[in-house]
Amino acid sequence: MAETVGKSRGRIERRRLQASTRLAAYSDWPELAQVCRLVRTTRRNGVETTEIDYAITSVPRDQADAAQLLAWWRGHWGIENRSHYVRDVTLGEDACQICKGDAPQNLAALRNAIVSMLRMEGHANIAAALRACTWKTQRMLAMLGIVKK
Repeated sequence: MAETVGKSRGRIERRRLQASTRLAAYSDWPELAQVCRLVRTTRRNGVETTEIDYAITSVPRDQADAAQLLAWWRGHWGIENRSHYVRDVTLGEDACQICKGDAPQNLAALRNAIVSMLRMEGHANIAAALRACTWKTQRMLAMLGIVKK
């Protein structure tokens, strides 16, 4: 078992991960090595909430104990927040109603390219970068390599 406690944005969050190899022998899931249970308890303004998540992994215990699995689980949210959240919220991907042919995949690729380009230009806040580019067309075209800087 591994546990972390953190305080951020006005809340205290406690995460406790339990990992077990005992169920692997009873499962038909290919390559299953460990089953995990994460209990996340959050306290904000005196109100406590508890969420329980489950996961499976093919990584054996000798390569990743509960502490390592908890660190990986937390790291996953960094990816979620840096990429998927930006595409979903800032670029409105979930609200997009285009669904014919290759258009959804093409738009997803375009959104990924936009986020990557802005990050390579040093922008941490994609929403602010998009607002800045809206009013500075010449700068945006220069970033795309269409005109010289």
